[in-house]
Amino acid sequence: MSQPRKKQRGNTVTSGSQTILKSLLPSSQSEECREDGLYVEGAILRITMKNFLTYDYCVVTPGPNLNMIVGANGTGKSSIVCAICLGLAGKTAVLGRVDKVGLYVKRGCHKGHIEIELYKRSGNVVIFREIHVENNQSLWMLNGRQCSQKVVEEEVKALRIQVSNLCQFLPQEKVGEFAKMSKIELLEATEKSVGPPEMYEYHCELKNFRTKEQDLENVVKEKASFLEKAKQRHERNKLDVNRYYEKKRHLDVIELLEKKKPWVEYETTRKELECVKKERDETKKALSTLKQTQTPMLRKIQLIEEQLKPTEAQMKSKAAAIKEASLKCKQKQDQLDRKNKEIDDIEQMLRLKQTEEQDNQKRIANARRAIEDLKTELAKVSDQPDVTPQINAVNAELRRIQEERAKIEGEKADLRRERDNICAESRMLEKKLQNMNNMMNAKEEKLCGRHRDTHAAVSWLRQNKNHFHGNVHEPMMLVINVKDHRFAKYVENHISFHDLRAFVFQRKDDMEKFMTEVRDKMNLKVNAISAPEESCSKKPPSRNIESLRRFGFFSYLREMFDAPEEVMSYLCHQYKVHDVPVGNEQTKAMIRTVIEEPYLKVLYTKEERYTIKRSFYSNKISTSNSAVHPSQYLTITVDAEEKRQLEQQIKACESKLQDIDERFKALQKEASGLDRRDNELLAEKKRLAELKGKKRQLEQKISTKQDSLRQMERNVIDLKKVEEETKQKITAVNSQKVTIVTAFMEQMKLRAKLTMEKVYLVSETVGLTAERAKLENDCREVVCSLKHTEQKCSFLEQKKIRLTEQCKGMLKRAKSICRMQPDESFPEDLCKAFSKLPDTLDEVDTMLNEERARAECFTGLSENIVEEYDLREQEIKRLEKELEEKTTGLNTYRQNILEAKERWLNPLKQLVEQINGKFSEFFSSMQCAGEVDLHSENEDEYDKYGIRIQVKFHSNTQLHELTPYHQSGGERSVSTMLYLMALQEINRCPFRVVDEINQGMDPVNERRVFDIVVRTACKKTTSQYFFITPKLLQNLNYTKEMTILCVYNGPEMLPPNQWNEKTFIEHRLQIK
Repeated sequence: MSQPRKKQRGNTVTSGSQTILKSLLPSSQSEECREDGLYVEGAILRITMKNFLTYDYCVVTPGPNLNMIVGANGTGKSSIVCAICLGLAGKTAVLGRVDKVGLYVKRGCHKGHIEIELYKRSGNVVIFREIHVENNQSLWMLNGRQCSQKVVEEEVKALRIQVSNLCQFLPQEKVGEFAKMSKIELLEATEKSVGPPEMYEYHCELKNFRTKEQDLENVVKEKASFLEKAKQRHERNKLDVNRYYEKKRHLDVIELLEKKKPWVEYETTRKELECVKKERDETKKALSTLKQTQTPMLRKIQLIEEQLKPTEAQMKSKAAAIKEASLKCKQKQDQLDRKNKEIDDIEQMLRLKQTEEQDNQKRIANARRAIEDLKTELAKVSDQPDVTPQINAVNAELRRIQEERAKIEGEKADLRRERDNICAESRMLEKKLQNMNNMMNAKEEKLCGRHRDTHAAVSWLRQNKNHFHGNVHEPMMLVINVKDHRFAKYVENHISFHDLRAFVFQRKDDMEKFMTEVRDKMNLKVNAISAPEESCSKKPPSRNIESLRRFGFFSYLREMFDAPEEVMSYLCHQYKVHDVPVGNEQTKAMIRTVIEEPYLKVLYTKEERYTIKRSFYSNKISTSNSAVHPSQYLTITVDAEEKRQLEQQIKACESKLQDIDERFKALQKEASGLDRRDNELLAEKKRLAELKGKKRQLEQKISTKQDSLRQMERNVIDLKKVEEETKQKITAVNSQKVTIVTAFMEQMKLRAKLTMEKVYLVSETVGLTAERAKLENDCREVVCSLKHTEQKCSFLEQKKIRLTEQCKGMLKRAKSICRMQPDESFPEDLCKAFSKLPDTLDEVDTMLNEERARAECFTGLSENIVEEYDLREQEIKRLEKELEEKTTGLNTYRQNILEAKERWLNPLKQLVEQINGKFSEFFSSMQCAGEVDLHSENEDEYDKYGIRIQVKFHSNTQLHELTPYHQSGGERSVSTMLYLMALQEINRCPFRVVDEINQGMDPVNERRVFDIVVRTACKKTTSQYFFITPKLLQNLNYTKEMTILCVYNGPEMLPPNQWNEKTFIEHRLQIK
């Protein structure tokens, strides 16, 4: 390691803690820096702390360039960072530790103070802050004068110091948050850190301008929309106005028609009256003529009626005689029909007898043949031997089969009962297993709700698990099973959520394959870890739990849950779960004694977690405690051993069921064989029984057939006798028919004679009747005409009187409607107007209805429409003028925005290009690639502008955006560090602080980054830089511009006022 000659630059006087802070920079350099003006405006010249965190009293004097603050963990390096932040009016949230400023005072003290001296050309600025524990308040002094915190904040802001900006001030607890910054937040932080003072102001101004521009655009759009709607309403109103005038014209015509209509009605009624008078006179003349014609006709009709009376009497007597003769003819005809029917019935009876005898003869022949066949069959049966012994043998065999079948049915019933019992047991076990699986599903639902990407990766793994060579386990929160849900909170508080949702792999190549598929191809944000090559799951604890029971400890964390081998190995290796004891209320009560116990680093009481750190130098103990939060994911517990036993029991039940099914099938097969044999024996028994009873049956059948044959032979019919009887009956009926026909012919002749006599009388009557009918018809016509004429004459007289009265009333009404006096003549102007209108009442009514219909179409119109139309026309002109003014104002505003955009965007692009150049150069020197660009989806959305960092650490991959998920922790640390160094080159802020950013880097990257930091931060053009680290690699390159501040801590340390750097160096040279 190349190192220049070191001299004591400054030391710290302490009491109690024996802490020494030494600077390995030549003492003359400090004076030279101050004299030559190497410090930039706002750089830190001195930091004084008293009763602050680990320090009793300490003074730090950093150099103008790179300040390396080196010391073991717990010595107080980060306390210097806290002092810088709080001393420069920073918020406690920036540090990411406790939220109350009073907790930064050393334990046991009531107050502490910080004093920071800042370089300023016009005179250094000294800021003093005294912190009081009791009320959590601070006393502020600026250059020795008491002031408010606001005054200090304004002074710090004037020196461009921004402790809340991660690009300038990056404490240990906030290192991981840099990569979590969005592109927009990173741009704002960069603008504040290295941009010109006005750049961030321009950006904010542009965002405000854009908001106001959008407001103006909305106003213009609203004005234009309102104007357009007003014009549309105006156009609609214009139509309404035109319709109003058109309606008024129709109403005028209607009024004129209503005036003319009474005159037309009067004229029509007057003409009708004249016609009625004329028609009445003509009707009276016709009535007189009809009365003279009626009298001779009546006399002729009376004479003809006197001649017709004797002839009509003779015709009535003849008609009665004809009717009587016809009735007798009909009676004789009915008698003949009955006799014919009687003959048909006799012949039908003969045919039935003949058919019956034929059927009887056929039955006799068939019976004789059947008797012969039965006798032949009986002769054959008599020759066969006796079958009784064979039947007895078959019955014995059937009884044996019945006994075997009953035995099989008993065994089948036993198997069914056994199978039902096993099925019931299996269902109970499956229900218990299903409940356990439902609890696992509840875990998956919680995982899906909290982190969908991990849940999607679980689904993919379950489908593709065969692609991996070693064991692959789903996220820990799914495979960890807490034995008692009360202990879930300890396990969950101990393991980070990132690891709870991490997949665990036995082999690293499997993990790389999984991340390639899931993270790179599917673009899912997941975590994956590889289990240690050597298993740690059975690693014993440093102390037996029995030795800790006196403090209330009852178990180590590992014994509280079950997990797969690889998962447990990782947790033992990474989280030391085998060495973390859990206690109860007794532990809490004895906590001061407990923390003194060796080997205890992390422990749990009932409601709190304690972390114990021991100083490497002084062996002093520092503790921190936090509340144990309730469990969210691991409260659902499933006993893995019980689940495994349930699965084994279910498999055993399935095996038993399979065995029972096989035995049942064998019994079923045996029963089927017995059934077949039983059916065969029953068929044989039936055949032998039929054979035995067949002879007896045949003898009975022969006897029955012979009896039937004798009966049929006794019932034979004598057809000749029946035919003779039939002929005699028909002859008797025919003789009766002859008598009836003779009487029928006599009646027919009588009816014909009477009919001819009636015809002669009718012909005499027809002439007289025709003449009488003609005369009656003529007379009726005359009477009808006379009556109609009289009625018409009376009606016309009444109508004349009524029309006369109507004419008088109509004339009076017409003059009244036209506002005329009774004796006034018809006005000439009204006459001219009437001449243009129809003259008939129908035409007037038609035109009046048309005009009314047209007028009714114009609804909702009034005189107000015309007034509103005129007012709206004036309003539209006013709106057009306002819209023109707003549009002009918007265009002017947009021009101002373009000018402001050029003032902001062009310098910003140049700034980003400078940062990108340095960032890419740093990455190239590490054989990697990195880019920084200005990202925006829309150029006019100024609040969406951001800085995008893209990095590539492997030659076979593409550039990926820096995110909290894609890169590893070391890669994020390297990217963060190099970005800050790129900002350091631009040198806009007075100092930068980076606390322990190299912890996640591998040695190669750490060495490369260190070289870049030294080259960049030690240039004369850069600002002050604080680099805090607990360790340094060997053989690093150092320069004279560096200031190395070594922090020591321990009970055996030399008091600061006795420290002599020269003696120390001489002593070290003697040792070598």
